[in-house]
Amino acid sequence: MTYTVFIDGQAGTTGLELAARLSTHPLIDLLAIENRFRKDAERRRSLFEQADVVALCLPDDAAREAVRLEPGARFLDASTAHRTSPDWTYGLPELGEGQREAIHASARVANPGCYPTGFVLSIRPLIEAGLLDPALPLRLNAVSGYSGGGKSMIAKYQSCDKPALRTRPYGFGLAHKHVPEMHRYAKTDSAPLFTPSVGHYYRGMLVQVALFTRELSGKAKPSDVWRALADRYRDEPFVHVHGLHPENALDDGFLSPTSRNGSNHLDLMVFASDEQLLIVSRYDNLGKGAAGAAVQNLNLMLGLTETEGLLVAPATCGDGQGSPNENV
Repeated sequence: MTYTVFIDGQAGTTGLELAARLSTHPLIDLLAIENRFRKDAERRRSLFEQADVVALCLPDDAAREAVRLEPGARFLDASTAHRTSPDWTYGLPELGEGQREAIHASARVANPGCYPTGFVLSIRPLIEAGLLDPALPLRLNAVSGYSGGGKSMIAKYQSCDKPALRTRPYGFGLAHKHVPEMHRYAKTDSAPLFTPSVGHYYRGMLVQVALFTRELSGKAKPSDVWRALADRYRDEPFVHVHGLHPENALDDGFLSPTSRNGSNHLDLMVFASDEQLLIVSRYDNLGKGAAGAAVQNLNLMLGLTETEGLLVAPATCGDGQGSPNENV
């Protein structure tokens, strides 16, 4: 048996990426809309009614309008519009016990944002394990490929190789639209201080959370942080926890943000000294950060095997296999 999906907003960056991934999915057929009818409400409503799930790859306001267009449809929304809404299920299967079942049962699923995915998967297990006080103010910095900025940013970077465009921090208003999502689903008492950057490469990202060991609860050590993450994600098909301080993940001391590109896989790494530790997540901002996560959620919503149509790579660089250095 096959299922049908209609992508509303297929011409956008995430829509194109999702369509490409679903085009090879063995159990999902894509419903297409004629180009001249892309903004025609009646034609779109007709396709909403035909589809088993409608994937919204639209700006926030357009996504809200689309839901009102045909309230009886099942929606997977890739925009920011509904991620913190109590009426929508957060589409991060690895969030915790029962989340997969909630996604399967829901008619309204919000696909996670790219930056929050790494932050939430890094921090929530530590708070739930009692290793981090939820009241602790957190700081994170991140760098993403320029595809995360949509068509206009892609065009700007691809047409210009000025040094000033190679890496650019932004978000200096300290009100990035992903912060409420991070705050809610990581279970922190306050919003994190978030400093993102855009790199001069197309796709791939790193999200980094820096901590001092004295900020850990009780007498916890970096090895306890590593163990909590390794135990939490040991059986996850797409989240890979490397051994503590994984030197084999580095290339001449550098960490590539692009090593998981084209996949739905996410690496979690803990680098540590006696006094400091750094939790790093690496993944494709168009994969686990967007379209790959959408395929994973569509599989769950439709009752399919979660990994269907998504390559499950063997563990690499000691994923979940390393041992912590108990001295740090």
